[in-house]
Formats: sequence, C-alpha cells, structure tokens
Amino acid sequence: MAPTAAASSSGNHHGGGESGGESNGSKEWRLTAPTRGGAMAAAGDKMSIRAVRYKISASVDERGPRPVLPLAHGDPSVFPEFRTAAEAEEAVADALRSGEFNCYPAGVGLPAARRAVADQLSRDLPYKLSSDDIFLTAGGTQAIEVVISILAQPGTNILLPRPGYPNYEARAAFNNLEVRHFDLIPEKGWEIDLDSVESIADKKTTAMVIINPNNPCGNVYTYEHLSKVAEVARKLGILVIADEVYGNLVFGSSPFVAMGCFGHIVPILTIGSLSKRWIVPGWRLGWVAICDPKKTLQETKIATLITNFLNVSTDPATFIQGALPNILKNTKEDFFKRIIDLLMETSDICYRGIKDIKCISCPHKPEGSMFVMVKLNLYLLEGIHDDVDFCCQLAKEESVILCPGSVLGMKNWVRITFAIDSSSLLDGLERIKSFCQRHKKKYPLNTI
Repeated sequence: MAPTAAASSSGNHHGGGESGGESNGSKEWRLTAPTRGGAMAAAGDKMSIRAVRYKISASVDERGPRPVLPLAHGDPSVFPEFRTAAEAEEAVADALRSGEFNCYPAGVGLPAARRAVADQLSRDLPYKLSSDDIFLTAGGTQAIEVVISILAQPGTNILLPRPGYPNYEARAAFNNLEVRHFDLIPEKGWEIDLDSVESIADKKTTAMVIINPNNPCGNVYTYEHLSKVAEVARKLGILVIADEVYGNLVFGSSPFVAMGCFGHIVPILTIGSLSKRWIVPGWRLGWVAICDPKKTLQETKIATLITNFLNVSTDPATFIQGALPNILKNTKEDFFKRIIDLLMETSDICYRGIKDIKCISCPHKPEGSMFVMVKLNLYLLEGIHDDVDFCCQLAKEESVILCPGSVLGMKNWVRITFAIDSSSLLDGLERIKSFCQRHKKKYPLNTI
C-alpha cells in the first residue's frame, strides 16, 4: 500500500483522546503518492519528449566554450530565417488592439475561426467541411488529449505506430486505455505494416493513429498507401485518427494527401495546428476536424462527446482565435515556399552529413515534417550502452541535444531535427562525427 503523504514525526499513532486523525498535534492527511512506475508517473516521465530532453540537457557541461545545439525537437521559431509570416503577426496584433477578443470563447471555438479552418481544410478534400466539423483546441497537444479521452471506454484499446509520437501513449496511460503497436517499416520508407495492424486488432479496438507527414521518421505517405490504410480500417470497423500537424510541410517526391480524402471509406478525426506550418508553437492553436461525409461520428455521438469534453476544458487564447481568419486568409504563398525551401535545404544537409558518419545510418531520406530517424550502429562504439547513453554522453562532450529513439518506441535509434539554421546544423553534424570518431572501437565486431 502506498505511504501516506504526511505522518507524525515519531511514526507512532495514538488512539484515545485524539480526534480527526491527529496525533501529537500533527494531522495525518489521507493523501497517497502514486506507486513508483504507475501509469501517470510513467506518462509524465518516460513518455514525454520534453522530460527526456530536459534530462539529456542536464548532461551538458555549462562551462563549455561552444553553444548548445538543439537538434532534439521541432521548434525552429528561435532562428531568424524561420520567423513566422508578417501577416500572421499583424493579424494577432490587430485582434489584440480591436478589444473584441478579451472575452471567454465558446468551448468549441469562435464561430468565425471554426469556419476559417473548415474552409482551409476543405481545399485538400473532395467535399466541403462546415464550421460544425471543427473543434478548436489549445494546440495539437490538447487535440490529442480530447480524442484519446473520449475514446477511452472500459476495456477498449487503440493502435499506435512504432516509432511514433509519445503523447498518444502518455495520454492513453492517463486514461487507462490499452495501447497496441503496429510497426512502420524502415526499408519501405516507413510505410505502415498493414498486416501487423490486422493481427493486433480485435473487437475491442476503437481506432488507429497515423501521422502524416510523419514525426519522427520524416516520410510522406502516398495516396495509394493511405487508400490501403482506409480499407483496412473499414474492414476492422475502426476510425482513423490522422495527425496532420505537419500537413503540407513536404519537399520530396510525394505530395501531401489529407487522410480526409478517404472519409467516404472510413470516418476520420484529423488533428491539425498552426504550430508547425506557421512556425508558432507558442501560440497554442490547434483543432480536431471531423472528416466524415457519411455522418457516422454524429450518429455514434463522437461529435457530442468532443463538445462535452471541451465545455469542461481549457480554451486556446481568444485573441489568437480572433486572429485566425486573417492568419489563414492573408498569409502569402511566398512564406510557405520559403519555409519549404529552407527545410529542403537543411534536410539535404542532414542526410548527406549522416551518410558521412560511420556509427549511424539512415534508411530513408526525409521528405516531410522536420525530422529524420537514424539507427545507431552501437557495435562500432566503445562504452555506449544504448540510445539514451549515446545522447547523454553526446550532450556532455559536444553540447548537442538529440532525441533518443526509445522515447519514440525505437530503442537504439535517435531522432534528429533539421529545422534549424544550416550553419548550426553543419556544426552539429561535425560534432556528432567527432564524438563517434572519439568513441569508435579499434577492433569492432559486427554483431548484427
């Protein structure tokens, strides 16, 4: 049984004469700490990129002469070349100055903002969304919270990709929702292993999650592959949660295809955000979109559950919602092209640099998002036990922060972001190369 949060200083409890559970003038509070390794503790610690990143950053030698290079997470907003569009900044400033958006919004979002998102997403779909299909959230993180929470019925399970974005697993743990993993296949450009999806699903499976463009792998799914995903989901009778936070951030041979294009085959809940495409993660504006022309999610009350959840939850800032229509309407294509060109350039730099480092290998050149997954060839390295150890020692010796693959479901891999200025990326890759050369085995044995 878990220990109480407070007890008498002597540890002895006396009965007679004491009232209200007090002993020697000290009250014993009936509070218990979570058991070590419990679901909530694990979700906040082992299933959080932020927590792992902070832990690795603690290894950095603060007296080191070189700047710390953040190659662990997708927030390039601190770099001048990735600054958001002037039109977006002006829209926010105008909304603030208007004095019209200092109020509480409706739980599901301001009507004009919902309508603007519906119009924006409809451009990529063969049918038109309405404002009633859109639910505004405090970033993509709250969108994940909403969707996982409403699906977490007793005894159900959800299918998540491996590797994947750990917030889904963390939120499932908080809601006692069983998680089952299907694999992404590195040798096939990180395609979904649809056979594994079918093998792990059962009558208690409620949904599967896909991330496209993919975080953490950097791949972009083709129309044909997404069509197969939709058919498998229909066969299993499960809905698809399509995480499209990196939607349209593509720079390879495959164009971005919204999963909602297959809404006539299977009901889709799409998660999106301003954070990545507009490079404003701190503005905390996301959405859940119902892409379901057959209205299955209305009939099954999923839409009502989303509304009910948001009515007792926090909201994105009203002035950001007020600015949203003008952000979406006024941002010029030149801005998006500039960001895509930057990501194309830095992804090329990253891929070439990785190929020049013997102890790591990359099975697939990134074509979208801001990341690439890289395998550690530990048999070539001396004194490196696993991916977390690699990242901690790299941070200590070279002041470079990477994301260990174990937090993403792939032990002994690492995720590298290329959403950073090119000179810093080149510097970071050189430091990784120096680290690997310094730790390489003299007589490596290939144990693979």
